[in-house]
Amino acid sequence: MNRKPLFDYLRRLIGRPFRQSEVDRIDDALDAALGARPEVQSGHRIGPEGVELIKSFEGCARVRNDDLVEAYPDPGTGGAPWTIGWGATGAGIGPATVWTRERCDARLEEDLERYAAEVIEALDGAPTSQAQFDALVSFHYNTGAIARATLTRRHRAGDHAGAAGEFARWKHAGGRVLRGLVRRRAAEAALYRSG
Repeated sequence: MNRKPLFDYLRRLIGRPFRQSEVDRIDDALDAALGARPEVQSGHRIGPEGVELIKSFEGCARVRNDDLVEAYPDPGTGGAPWTIGWGATGAGIGPATVWTRERCDARLEEDLERYAAEVIEALDGAPTSQAQFDALVSFHYNTGAIARATLTRRHRAGDHAGAAGEFARWKHAGGRVLRGLVRRRAAEAALYRSG
């Protein structure tokens, strides 16, 4: 279940961003009401290669001397969205956010499960290898664009060469080309082609 629309509505209703503790409590309440987090329906889960690809580009940055992790601004904008840990963004994450490494790892697992489910939904049953799936989850984790991307439509149509070529188009942030995004898209395309 994509919870973003619910959180967006609640944020507008209360007129302010959520604190991370509030997000966690709302997530726990939803999990309890829904009978825990839904399993990825097609049996696809991101594999070790996909997780490593994401970790290699996201990095668990801004680890302080006390081993806590602090948030940092988006490299493309120099501000929002603020990011922490393995690329976590969203309500309650801002300049003053500090997490433990364990919280960063737990959030990555939660996010990967959610992003994998969104990729499965966007693929609409199209045959997908593990390597292709891992690359698509990494792409979606970074862009949030799996539902609207041309590469998704090409993949669903079975045009895997065309889909692989689409990764390179997603290299802009803040109106400019970022070398890190160029490298990430090349790595995702290579993983996608390997399967």
